[in-house]
Amino acid sequence: KGEAAIMFLYNLTLQKSSAIVCTAYGNFSAPKMHEIVLSHGKVIEMIRPDAAGKAQSVCSMECFGVVRSLAAFRLPGANLDYLVLGSDSGRVSVLEYSKERNQFERVHLETFGKSGCRRIVPGQFLAADPKGRAVMVAAVEKQKFVYVFNRDAGSNLTISSPLEAHKSNTINFSVVAVDVGFENPIFACIELDYADADADPTGEAVQEASKSLTYYELDLGLNHVVRKWSDPIDPASNMLIPVPGDTDGPSGVLVCAENKIAYKKQDHDDVVTLIPRREGMPLDQPLLITSYALLKQKDYFFILLQSEQGDLYRVTLVYQDDEVSEIQMQYFDTVSVAQSLVILKTGFLFVASEFGNHALYQFLSIKGGDDTDLIKINVEIEGETIEIPHFKPRPLKNLLLVDDMDSLSPIVDAKVMDLSGEETPQIYALCGRGPRSTLRTLRHGLAVSEMAVSELPTNPGAVWTVRGSAKEEFDKYIVVSFTNATIVLSIGETVEEVTDSGFLATAVTLSVSLLGDDSLLQVHPNGIRRIRSDRRINEFTPPNKGVISKVAVNQRQVAIALRDNSIIYFELDQANQLEEKAKPTVQGQIAAMDMSAISAGRSRSKFLAVGSFESSWIVRILSLEPGPNFMQVLSRQALPDRPESLCLTEIATGASSKDGGQNTLFLYAGLANGVLMRIAVDPVTGQLAPDFRTRFLGTRPVKLFKVEVQGQPAVLALSSRSWLCYNYQGRYHVTPMSYETLEYASSFTSEACPEGFVCVAGNTLRILTTDRLGEVFNQQTMKLSYTPRKCALLKGSSNFVVVEADHNCSERKVKEGPDQMDVDGE
Repeated sequence: KGEAAIMFLYNLTLQKSSAIVCTAYGNFSAPKMHEIVLSHGKVIEMIRPDAAGKAQSVCSMECFGVVRSLAAFRLPGANLDYLVLGSDSGRVSVLEYSKERNQFERVHLETFGKSGCRRIVPGQFLAADPKGRAVMVAAVEKQKFVYVFNRDAGSNLTISSPLEAHKSNTINFSVVAVDVGFENPIFACIELDYADADADPTGEAVQEASKSLTYYELDLGLNHVVRKWSDPIDPASNMLIPVPGDTDGPSGVLVCAENKIAYKKQDHDDVVTLIPRREGMPLDQPLLITSYALLKQKDYFFILLQSEQGDLYRVTLVYQDDEVSEIQMQYFDTVSVAQSLVILKTGFLFVASEFGNHALYQFLSIKGGDDTDLIKINVEIEGETIEIPHFKPRPLKNLLLVDDMDSLSPIVDAKVMDLSGEETPQIYALCGRGPRSTLRTLRHGLAVSEMAVSELPTNPGAVWTVRGSAKEEFDKYIVVSFTNATIVLSIGETVEEVTDSGFLATAVTLSVSLLGDDSLLQVHPNGIRRIRSDRRINEFTPPNKGVISKVAVNQRQVAIALRDNSIIYFELDQANQLEEKAKPTVQGQIAAMDMSAISAGRSRSKFLAVGSFESSWIVRILSLEPGPNFMQVLSRQALPDRPESLCLTEIATGASSKDGGQNTLFLYAGLANGVLMRIAVDPVTGQLAPDFRTRFLGTRPVKLFKVEVQGQPAVLALSSRSWLCYNYQGRYHVTPMSYETLEYASSFTSEACPEGFVCVAGNTLRILTTDRLGEVFNQQTMKLSYTPRKCALLKGSSNFVVVEADHNCSERKVKEGPDQMDVDGE
C-alpha cells in the first residue's frame, strides 16, 4: 500500500582496503594529539603514534564512496583541525572528530556537481588555505570551486556558496594553496591549455601545447575569485610544493619537473636546481619527484622530497628578505616509493607506500647528508658542460624504522584453499612489486603472539590470575589447578612457585578471586578459603558434608552451588565479614552460573544467572536485590543444549563507555554443542530479551571467561577454536583467534605484558597477547625477489609454483636451497 519502498544497496568488505590513497595530518581529537587521517578508498582511518612509536588506529569508518583527496584546515584562533574530503559524490564534505562517539561527524555537505569520478566534476584535487579561511576543490579538467569558511555568532563553522574559478579547455595537474599569511588567499595550479590542440586536425599543435603556473586569488572583500598571474613552466612539470610564507619563509612554490625543481613566485626570478641522481643511472632516463612532506618550526623549515625511485632529498632555501638566491638539495635516505609522506612534529616520518607495507620511521637526524654523499659529474650537453650531482644509495642513516602497517596492495594473484587442514580455507596471495613482493598466507582470525610457554608435569584443569590488592596495577599470582592439587606462581621479573601464599595446595580449585576488602578467595569442592590481607585465614565448610560443584563470584558477592542442587549465597557486610544471605533450592541439576561485576556506584550485582535442567535445559535470572523479590526468578530462557558455562557481563556494542557510550548487560551462554548464545538483559527488571544471537564456535563445549581488551570488558570463548568477543573503535566484534585449541584461560597483566591472557593448552601454560585488533585476517609472509605474476599449486602436494618477472633486471644467483614457506603455519 502507498508508494513503493526505495531500496538502497551497499556492500561491506570483510577487511578494509590496506592501500592508502591520500593522507592528512593535524590535531583532530585534542590540541597536542598529532594524528594522521588515511584514505583507504571508501574507508577513512585515523592513526596516532604512541610513546613507543607504534601506529595505533584510533578510529575507522565507512564513507560509502570513493575518497580521492583529503585536507586538514584550522580556523584562525582555533586549536583543533577540521577535515575536508574530495570524493566521487559531487559534494564537498567537512568533518569534525567527535571524541564521544569516536568517529568523524559531518559538519557541512555542499553539492556542486554530479556523482561519479568524472573529469570535469571537482574532487580529484583539494587545497586548503594555511590560515584555514578557504579551500579549493578542483577537477581534472576545467572546473574549480572555492569555498570560504567562517564562524557564526555561536562559534560554529560556516561555509559559503561555491565561488567559480573555471577555465575551459584546461587540464589541471596539481593544485596547492600558497602561504601568503593573512592577505587574500591564493591557490596555485599547473594547467595545460589544449584549445589549440583540440582545434587542430593535423595534430601538430599537440607538440606545442605548454603548461603554465597560474595563481588564483580569492578577494575576500569582493567575494570572488580572479586569475591573478600565469607564467609558462617546463612541459614536464608534474607537481607543486608550497613554500612557507608570512614570517616563516619567502612564500611561493616549488615546481617539480623532469630532472629539476624550480622556485617560482610572482615578480621573482626563477631559481632552478638539478635533482641528484643515482650513480650509474642513464642520463637519458628522466627523474621525477612524486611526493613531499614539510617540517615547519618557529624559525626554520625544510622540505623532504621523494623521487620515483624512493630516494629522499632534504631541500632548504637560501633567502634574504623574501628573495630566494639558492635551492640546496641533499640526499637524505632511501625508503619505499610513497603515495604520500607525512612528517610529524613528534619526530616521526610516516610513509604511505605505493606498494607493500606502510612504514613509520623515527628521525635520528634532520641534517641530512653532507658533501661527501654527492659526486659531481661534468656532462657535456649540446656543447655546454653541466655539473650534475650524483650519489650512491646507502642503508638508512637518518631514519630508524619503528613500525610498519600491513598492506596487500597490489594483489596480483590469489588462491583460496585449505592446505593446512584447519577446516577453514586460507587465502594465498601474491602481493607487491619488485624486491618488495611477497607471498602471503591470510588466515581468518586475530593474530596471537606467545609471550611465554611453560611445560607442566601433568595436564592442569584450570588457571586464574589475581592481584594482591585492588590498588595494584598488575597481577600478583597465577594459580594453577590440577586434579588433586593446586600450585601458586608468583609474578615478578620471573615467574616462580611459592608456598606461603595461603592458598590450599592439596585440593582441586574451582575459583580464585580478589574480594573488595583485598582478601583472596579460594573455592574448592570441600569449602571456601578466605585469605585476608593480614594473612589470617577463614574457612567455610558446606553443611552436611556438601560438595561444591559451581561458583559465581564478584568483588562483594559469592554464590556456590552444591551437588544436591542447592545454592548458598554470601555477601560482604560492612564489617567485611562474608555473611550467608540465602540458601535457595533449584529444581534439577545445576550446570553453570554467573553474576556480573559490580558497577561503579553500586554495592552489589542485581542478578544471578543459573543454568539447570528441568525437563529441558533452561537458564534463569534470579534477583539479588534485598526486598520481596530476593532470590525470586525474574525471567527464564530455554536452551537447546546443556550450558557448559554462563557469563553475565556488560559490553558496549557501539561507542565504548570511555568514549561516552553506554555498556549493555548481556548473558552469554556457552553450550555443550559448541554454540554461543548472547541474550540482552534488562538492567532494571532483569528480563531476558525475546530475541537472541547464536553462533557456532566449534565442536567442543564452549567455556566462557571474562577478560579485558584495551581496558574494556570482553569475553573469551574457548571451543575447538578460541574466539574473542570485544568492542573496538565503536564496533562489536566476534573474531576467532589464530591459535591452537585452548582449554582454560584467564586475563593476565604484568609489566612486560600490560594486557594478555594466561591459558592452558595440554600440559603447557601459555601467556598470549592479541595483535592488531579489529583485523579479520592475520598474515604470514614470505619475501619474493621479483614481481610475482601467477601462482599455481602442484597437485598431490603443498608446493606452490610462483612465476616472477621484472623488466630489465639481472638474474640473481641460485641459492643452495629454494625459498620455503610452510603452509601449515609452523
